[in-house]
This record gives sequence, C-alpha cells and structure tokens, in this order.
Amino acid sequence: MRRVSRLAYILAASHSGSTLLAMLIGAHPEACTVGELNAGSFGNTDDYRCSCRQKIKDCAFWGRVREGMKQKGIADFDMTRAGTSIHHVQGWQARRLLAPLCRGPFLEGVRDLGLALAPGWRAHLEETQRRNAALVGVLREITGAKIIIDSSKLALRLKYLLRNPELDIKVIRLVRDGRAVSLTYTDEWSFADASNPSLRGGGGGARRPPPRRNMADAAREWRRSNEAADCLAARLPASQWIRVSYEQICRQPETTLKTLCQFLDLNPGAINLDFRSRAQHVIGNGMRLDASSEIRLDERWRTALSPDSLRVFDAVAGVLNHQYGYQ
Repeated sequence: MRRVSRLAYILAASHSGSTLLAMLIGAHPEACTVGELNAGSFGNTDDYRCSCRQKIKDCAFWGRVREGMKQKGIADFDMTRAGTSIHHVQGWQARRLLAPLCRGPFLEGVRDLGLALAPGWRAHLEETQRRNAALVGVLREITGAKIIIDSSKLALRLKYLLRNPELDIKVIRLVRDGRAVSLTYTDEWSFADASNPSLRGGGGGARRPPPRRNMADAAREWRRSNEAADCLAARLPASQWIRVSYEQICRQPETTLKTLCQFLDLNPGAINLDFRSRAQHVIGNGMRLDASSEIRLDERWRTALSPDSLRVFDAVAGVLNHQYGYQ
C-alpha cells in the first residue's frame, strides 16, 4: 500500500503574496515549505540562491533532497531541473494544448482529450506525477513535517496534482488587490523582488530583461489568472479549500494563521510569526531573501500608479476586483 503525503497548495495569481504565506505556514513546526515545487525559471542556475543565502547547488539541504530522491529511484534529480512541471513536455501538440490557462469543465475535457492523443503526453504526465509525489515524500522525511506547502499557484498544475493518488491535497485560494499585482507585472524588478537589489534576479543581482507588459496586459493577466483559479476552486468540495486575502494576512496575521492551521489540521498554538527564525530553504519569489520577518502591507500601487493606469485597470479587471471586495 502506498503512503499518501499531505500537501497544501496555494492557488493564486503570481505576486499575490504566496511566498510570504508559504513561509509563515512553513515556520510552523508541523509544516514545511520550499516554495514553488513547480520549479519554474531559475535564470542563471550557477548564481541562484536558496533562501538560506547559499547557492542552491551548494546548499546542504538541497543535497539531502537530491540524495533522498536518488533513493526513490530518481537519480538525475536537481531542483533547477526538477521535472515536476507538466509544461516541460516534448512535442509541440502537448505544449500548445497546455498553453491556455485553466477553463471550465467542458473546455478542460476538450484539453484532456487532445492531450490523450498527443505523442509523449501520457508518459510525461506519469513521470511528472511520480516526481512530484517523490519530492513531497522526501521533504516530509527530511523535515518530519506533517504537511508540505507548495506555493506554485498555477491552476492547471493543481488540476493534475489533484489526480495524483499519492497526494492528499488541500487548497488555499489566495487573492490580492489586482491593482497591486498589476503594478508588479509592469515592473517586477522594483515591486516584486528582494528588497536588496544585489540579491534580486535569483540572488545574484543580475537584472533579467523586463517583461513588456503595459497596464492593459497586466490587468488582463491578473484577471485571467484569477478566473482560472476560481474555475478550479468551484469544482472542489467546500471542505477541501479555503479563501484568504493577502491584505487579511498582513492586517491580521495571527488570526488568519490560526484559521489556516485549523483548516490544515495543524496546532494553532504553535504559530510562529517570526518566520525567519526557523531555517527554511525556499525557492521562488525574491522576498525569500529578505532579512526581516516584518509582515508589512505593500500598497505602493496607491502612489505608483497614475490615474490613467488606474482607469485602464478598472476597464479591464475592475469588475472582478470589486467582486473580491476591493473598492
């Protein structure tokens, strides 16, 4: 009989506060996070730093993870090329079918049918599922955690993880004011990375080419990502998911974390708001490299966005933002 591992998945648009939330929960003695198990873009892997400030290739913790994965029959494992993303598939047919964000049941059924006919998809999905389950298991074994927190955010990734029989998944649906998120999409270097510029770009301080997003494109990306997340969450039983906001976390961190601990079956009395006091080895958003455990609401959008930008955002995504309670 296979052992089922518990996983908490943070489902959100990017730059919604998922790394902060993951590290706050990960500071609990019964939980662990390493950030985004999806293991996306690392840029220059030679310079990429774990949140412990060591280069990831030299980090002893990740060395233990590699050894643990080897013992599970995955000898080529390296977190910078983890093989845990469904999107890293060979074949243009499968890549094209995976490009659209998550949609409603009918269109997702069409996607699944198309993927079933795409060369190499079945083997790729099986291997990806095997690696994800093994990685969660190794992290639990190394840390002794009851549950692993995955801040990968992507709705489509979650869709397939939910089909993995070796994972018992609960979902934290995280939202943030779309104006704040859209600002980060237009200038990630200034508004969505480490506070110390020398640690941005994965820890090496090298500035990557900025994405060419204007406010209309940024607002559309925020809206579409949240629509995809809402589509998936609506299909889950009420007992399997919970919604929180970034602003709620920042304004009422202890109350919010107690609610999440109850949802995740963790001891609410063991919350640790000084989340950097516990050694963590997190990849993903650059804020993992900051030094302070201060939980501070970031509303720079109020002064950084022009009236014209705010009007554009409202025209593209204002309805959904209002639905989430943002005025």
